[in-house]
Amino acid sequence: MDWLMEWGVTWAVFLPIVGAAILVLLPRSSEMGIKVVSLVFTGAPLLLGIMLLGPYRASGGIQFEKNIPWIPSINANYHIGVDGISMPLLLLTFLVTFLCMIYALWHLPEPHNPKVFLALCLLLETGMAGTFVALDLVLFFIFWELVLVPMYFLIGLWGGPKREYAAIKFFLYTLFGSVFMLLGFLALYFQSEPNTFDMIQLQSGGVLDISRGLANLIFFGLFLGFAIKVPMWPFHTWLPDAHTEAPTIGSVLLAAILLKMGTYGFLRISIPILPDAAMTFAPLIGALAVIAIIYGALNCLAQVDLKRMIAFSSVGHMGFVMLGIATMTDIGFNAAIYGMISHGVITGMLFFLAGSIHERYHTRDIPELGGMIHQLPMLGGLLAYSAIASLGLPGLAGFWGEVMALLAAYSPIEGLNTGTFRVFMVAGGVGTILTAGYFLWMLQRVNLGTVPAKWEGKVFEDVHPLEMASWAPLLVLILLLGVMPSIVFGVTNDSVLRLIEAIGR
Repeated sequence: MDWLMEWGVTWAVFLPIVGAAILVLLPRSSEMGIKVVSLVFTGAPLLLGIMLLGPYRASGGIQFEKNIPWIPSINANYHIGVDGISMPLLLLTFLVTFLCMIYALWHLPEPHNPKVFLALCLLLETGMAGTFVALDLVLFFIFWELVLVPMYFLIGLWGGPKREYAAIKFFLYTLFGSVFMLLGFLALYFQSEPNTFDMIQLQSGGVLDISRGLANLIFFGLFLGFAIKVPMWPFHTWLPDAHTEAPTIGSVLLAAILLKMGTYGFLRISIPILPDAAMTFAPLIGALAVIAIIYGALNCLAQVDLKRMIAFSSVGHMGFVMLGIATMTDIGFNAAIYGMISHGVITGMLFFLAGSIHERYHTRDIPELGGMIHQLPMLGGLLAYSAIASLGLPGLAGFWGEVMALLAAYSPIEGLNTGTFRVFMVAGGVGTILTAGYFLWMLQRVNLGTVPAKWEGKVFEDVHPLEMASWAPLLVLILLLGVMPSIVFGVTNDSVLRLIEAIGR
């Protein structure tokens, strides 16, 4: 098992890009071979990730660490490792990407070019997974930017009617944030003594000696980069367009994993390296979070496109994640990580369902649908199950992240205004009511009622076996995380407590 401890994470991260290179060499006519290779090179990282759970110890800090010189002239290293903050997100990345490859066996979007489409998905997986294991700022930035290119092409080439607009908007927003994030990284490098990009060294006392004003300025640059990716209000406007136009697999990967890169950046980089600046910005982050919760819910009530409604729901759900982070408490941080995982599982499932509904009805307009539970009882039942989970019903995955974020807002860390955060808690509570409202409204319009005249007499295939194979793990996790939240909290809590100690140094 020594190879697993030393190189397991590296193999898991880079196997997908090896698979992408193999796909380039395969003839385009060999569609089944292309799909099988994609399945193998996403299944292998998932298997490695599961194997890593065996020797992983929640109380062990950074594990499976590899730190070797990479660019000595600037003291940048190939430094990777995982802890309780990154491990759940890494496993989520491997799982969701593998399930997308199973779904691809059933359906791929037009124009039909599985070779390029699946190669881009594999490249995307390496970028996402690498972001969650990088412990060097240069390495982190490279993985972060690697994600941008494949997602741009997935939206721009295989998206809906407005795909070019959505792809360019996604690209420009993310690039804009990345510029400020990079400037923040460079400032940390030049202000450290000795100069370093290593996250662990930058978190240790005495390496950074900067004024409060400069620390706030650096934090603001990092904030812009991470907030756009989350996305936080008012930087969210790229998300509904990207989700609406992206192909099903693109929407699933975007919702389940890409959005978590921004919230992870706050927990891994901004807060532990610049804790005093984080305390300064915490009320602003909390305010923007609750605005996102209310704003996202109100927008959902106004949507007629099913995918666009789910996209705006992500704005609200990620608002709960950011509210937990803004409290700067162990409960809040645990709630944020749990919220990332539950949102990835539930909203990824919802986008799968929205894509399959569109494949059958060739529309996503809610007013044109109705009575689906009569025509497609299994598909309609799964939509109800996932929507109820997303609105936060106790016993399902969506509940714990929201209720713990609100609980954390009741008692934020000492130094933050308790009254202000309790106002945030009340506003977030109103958001949960609105969330229930728009999901129940959607289910009433889509699932219930009579079948519209245009669909009467039409025979649709209910859930295909390959669809069910790609959805089953998510459906199980939605229930399992709801009744056994310790599956996540047992992994995250020790790392969160270490983060709290770093903040209080």
